[in-house]
Amino acid sequence: MSFHLTPEQEAIRDAVGEFGAEEIRPVAAEYEAEQRYPAGLLSDAADLDLVAPHVPEAYGGAGMDAISTAIVTEQLWRADPGVGGSIAAADFGTGMLLEYGDEWMCEEWLPRITAGETPIATGISEPAHGSNVAGMETRAERDGDEWVINGQKMWITNGTVADVAIIMAKTSPERGHGGITAFLTPTDVDGYDATRIDNKLGIKAQDTAEIVLDDLRVPEENVVGEVDKGFYQLMEFFAPARVDVAAQATGVAQAALEEAVSYANEREQFDRKISEFQAIRHKIAEMATSVEAGRSLAYRAAASLESGDTDRATRLASMAKLFASERAVEVTDDALQVHGGAGYVTDHPVERFYRDARVTKIYDGTSEIQKGIIADQLL
Repeated sequence: MSFHLTPEQEAIRDAVGEFGAEEIRPVAAEYEAEQRYPAGLLSDAADLDLVAPHVPEAYGGAGMDAISTAIVTEQLWRADPGVGGSIAAADFGTGMLLEYGDEWMCEEWLPRITAGETPIATGISEPAHGSNVAGMETRAERDGDEWVINGQKMWITNGTVADVAIIMAKTSPERGHGGITAFLTPTDVDGYDATRIDNKLGIKAQDTAEIVLDDLRVPEENVVGEVDKGFYQLMEFFAPARVDVAAQATGVAQAALEEAVSYANEREQFDRKISEFQAIRHKIAEMATSVEAGRSLAYRAAASLESGDTDRATRLASMAKLFASERAVEVTDDALQVHGGAGYVTDHPVERFYRDARVTKIYDGTSEIQKGIIADQLL
């Protein structure tokens, strides 16, 4: 199945691409070096409806469909995974609010998120529990009309910069995955302590945090959805998240391909441009094929999210995430190889793309997890 972008989707692609080229790429290395969250650029992106673009217009979003949203993510990562990725990740939790949050939650927080005033964080992973969500050890105990949460979360996107967070905790530990609840909390409260993780391999401008929850008190009304239903609620958003990662991987792979083509057309060896050598030409041909295949699968998976066929969407999302992330690591590696020694230093962005791409094989379910999901539907 092929996808032909609508004129509106092409306009979105071009607008985000222009924003990335003019506003993100020129400052990306600086933000990377300083490991600085691009709060100002988040606000600028919001002016173009690029922050949480899937959120309905009633809450300040653009109400984009799944393919258009994937295009935005792809182009932001094409500009730079650290800075552009921060903008794309500002919405991590808005889907849960839209589907299960009370109206007051949406009215209070979604307009602030879409306006670029604050990102949202979602606390799922823990030091000992990444892929095994059901094994989380964070606990929430009822105390009158409040819940008291204790535990530790790890690798939390936007953990130190978000004004609001969704925290997943066990409310009925004896029930395993059937006893997890989602809670909404402001982050400027007692009991929420976030520390930025600054020794990452890549995406250094993005905020990633460790969060310690020490007697965090959350009112009963701040339960998102139903008590003990958090795991099932969360599972509904893994497919969209994995499509998003596929778009991320496609974006950084595209950026690496473009850098390799540009460098090959400039660099000379043995009195010839290296783009004239068959070894380089074949490598770039393979890179371009991988990028295009990844993009096609990402868009197809995005379209499946709109179909209502949950099993198909789950399978295609995992396939897209698996394929695009694996190919992104290969393509960025090849781009670095095309640059030779010049690609191994920060003079060119390919070394950054190489490091940034690697995370796409890990978060929102490792490649091994995706293979298991795909196999489960086939066998």
